[in-house]
Order: sequence, then C-alpha cells, then structure tokens
Amino acid sequence: MNLSLAHLFLALLLTKFPSFAASSHDYQDALSKAILFFEGQRSGYLPQDQRITWRANSGLSDGWMYNYDLSGGYYDAGDNVKFGFPMAFTTTLLAWSVIEFGDSMPNSELRNSMVAIRWATDYLLKSVSQLPNRIFVQVGDPNIDHGCWERPEDMDTARTVYAVDAPNPASDVAGETAAALAASSIAFRSSDPGYSDTLLRNAIKAFQFADNYRGAYSDNSNIRDGVCPFYCDFDGYQDELLWGAAWLRKATQDDTYLNYIQSNGKTLGADENINEFGWDNKHAGLNVLVSKEVIEGNMYSLQSYKASADSFMCTLIPESSSSHIDYTPGGLLYRPGGSNMQHATSIAFISLVYANYLARTSQAINCGNIYVTPTTLRQQAKRQVDYILGDNPKGLSYMVGFSDYYPQHIHHRGSSLPSIKDYPQFIACKEGSIYFNSTNPNPNVLVGAVVGGPGEDDIYEDDRVDFKKSEPTTYINAPLVGALAYLAANPNPS
Repeated sequence: MNLSLAHLFLALLLTKFPSFAASSHDYQDALSKAILFFEGQRSGYLPQDQRITWRANSGLSDGWMYNYDLSGGYYDAGDNVKFGFPMAFTTTLLAWSVIEFGDSMPNSELRNSMVAIRWATDYLLKSVSQLPNRIFVQVGDPNIDHGCWERPEDMDTARTVYAVDAPNPASDVAGETAAALAASSIAFRSSDPGYSDTLLRNAIKAFQFADNYRGAYSDNSNIRDGVCPFYCDFDGYQDELLWGAAWLRKATQDDTYLNYIQSNGKTLGADENINEFGWDNKHAGLNVLVSKEVIEGNMYSLQSYKASADSFMCTLIPESSSSHIDYTPGGLLYRPGGSNMQHATSIAFISLVYANYLARTSQAINCGNIYVTPTTLRQQAKRQVDYILGDNPKGLSYMVGFSDYYPQHIHHRGSSLPSIKDYPQFIACKEGSIYFNSTNPNPNVLVGAVVGGPGEDDIYEDDRVDFKKSEPTTYINAPLVGALAYLAANPNPS
C-alpha cells in the first residue's frame, strides 16, 4: 500500500480529533481498577481476600425454588438481579481479553482477571448443570427489584428463578453460555487444565441445547415478563449460535464446528453487515474472531467473515467513504439507547484484536478511498479509552476512582446506600429511597466502575436518577480490561 496515503490519513484523523495521539494515561492503574470493579458486583459468599470491603455476602439462598444452589455470579449493573445473558457475554469478553492480551498483563492483574472469570464460570457451570434438560437463565424478578432501592445484603424481594426446560428454546442464552465456557476453557488451559476440561465439556452441552431447540429464551411465555424489556434478545438468536460454534472451534479445533460455521453462516445471518457488537448482537465480534483463521491460517472458505470484519472496521473510520458510525463532538463513539460506553469499550477492544491479527501478517484494510492500517485501528481504539479516562470536553474520568474527578452519584444500590459494615441495621425496600434521592455523593466508592456515559452532545450530569448515563455494567468493563491491558503495554501504539 502507499504509506504516504496512510500518513496523510492519520494527519486528517488528528485534525478531526485533536487530542487523539497527544494524551497518555496511567493505563496500568486503570487496568487494575477495571478488574477490581468486578469484586463490587459479586453475589454469594465473599472470600477472605475480598478487596471491596464495603460489600458482604448476598443472595445465599438463590435457587431455593428448585432446591438447587444458584448462589454466586455477578449482578449485572446497579441492581440486584443476576441476568444470565449479559453475565455470559461479560465472561466471554473477560476470557477473550486474557486470551489476546493476558501476556501483556502484570502477573498480579492476570491473576485477578482469572479470579474474575472464575467467579462467573463457577456460576455458569451451575446454570447448565441440569442439561440436557434444563438451563437456568436468571435469578431475581427485575420488575420487583427495580421497585426497591436496597443493598444486595438486605434483599427481601422475590429471588425468582427463571429456567428453560427442553424442548423450549433458549438459543441466545445457551449459545452465549457456550461461548463463555469455551473461551474460558482456553484461558484456563495452562493454569488449571482440569477446570479447563470441565468448562469445555459443559460448553459443548450448552451449545447442543442452543442448537437443538432453536429460538430466543424470551419466546417462552412463562419467563418473558421477567427478562423483557431488560435483556430480550432484540436482534435474534442466530448470531449466538454462530458465536458459540466459533468459540468451540477455537477451543477444540474440531472441524465439526468449522463445518457448522461454514454451512450455517448464510442461513443464520452471518452475511448481514450489522455494525454492532455487544451483549445483544455478536456479529462484529464473530467476524473478527473467525477472521483469525483466514488471516493466519489461510482458511479461505471463511473469507466472507473477514470481508465483513473489514467492512465493519471501515465504518469506524471517520474519513472512510463507508463511515456511518456516529461520534460525539469530543470524539466518543456514540449509539443511541443508553449505556453508550458499552459500545465504545467493546468496539475499541475488537479493533485492537483485529489490528493484532492484521499486523502479524502485515495486512491493511482497503476501505475504498483509504487504506486502514493496524496503527490506525489502534489509535482509534486508544482515542475511545482516553475519552473514558478523561480526555473529553468535561475533563471527567468516566471510570470511578480514576483521577481526582469522576462521577460521585452513580446509579448503583450498593454504592449509594450505607455499607452494611457501617450501618448493620436492615434497610427495607422503600427505606432506601432517601439515599436514591439524596444529592450527597455515594458513600461507597465502586472503584473501577465505568458509567453509561454522556449523551451525543458530550453532556453528562452526575445524576443518580439518570440510569442510562450513570449506571455501570459488567459488560462495559469486560472488554475494557482487554483494551487497557494492551495500552498498558503499548501506551503509544504504532
């Protein structure tokens, strides 16, 4: 390719987003805090080495409705519900972060990342323990939970268990759970091969359930009201089938899964150029993951996946003729709907992953009017991370506890109510409202939490009530762990 064109493009990009390459943060500190956040989201019995000490045990009787132990796992956001779908996606992305960038992590943070993954996989193994006949997909009634403002340690709301029994469908949750367990089996392969084997065996079972009983879990009338509108699979279950198969292919190198991806791609929508990646839509991540076999293994039968990955990356570049991703005036990737940082972190992560794949074989992407190099993708991802950490019009770190200026009123029950360690008296469902409505800063700092972020105009009011902007989620942080691991080792990517 013509390198002068690439240099010209970088100059144009710097003109559009002036702070693009000028800023550098303590990415190592941010990485440590991004991982620490998950300890604040833990459900179940907390260990002796729990570092977020204002939390305590919670949800210990989860699963009693089925006479089964479903304690553990993570609360997905600022509430006290364990949603299996986003928890599984969170796990997949944490494991992928370790797979791609674990070698760049200090030993202490690699260890903490593995602990964070295992806290999730131990729970996910419980959720699939009754396969092939049943999969548990959620604990807690969100309609009741969201009507309360109480600490997880005080929960007295219904801990309804939502399960799907064969032959009813749950392809989306089961497919994502298969992906999570398969990806995690790779992450644990060298450090704990026995546990890795257990994860892989259960990933295969979860995928079989997903593929045998096709359909969305929200298609089941007995659980629909409990999962919608919170985590309905609005974009269909087909991408999770391909995503699960792709991770099983990576974990096993079994041609059965390669054939599945090849033969089912068209019927399951792999050719759809959907420019999104998150808990609800796996297409962009799927295309990046599968492209590795094309780029590094010359598996040309999967070329359509690489073409889709290339196309997606072109849409991210403002100067590309195919660009149609919106950015705020300050340079943050923006999609409407709330909790926008999930898009910024997940897309930054897969951009860095794809850049690494391309760089190993000295490839660039032809975006029509420009060539996009791995350096361009890395700089674009860095810009998103830097925005989150403070390079934005407000000069605000959207990561709690990072720098001296960060959100003080996040939409999070445990953070905003007095710690049970300081105030052991029971705080009932409605008694927490005075803390929800308080203008005082949250008394407990949820270090590492990244909030939903500003609107399309870069405006952010530090308002606990505005959950779309002020609520952190596990699936915002999970891909950020990988991005920060890369930047900690490569603060000025090239």
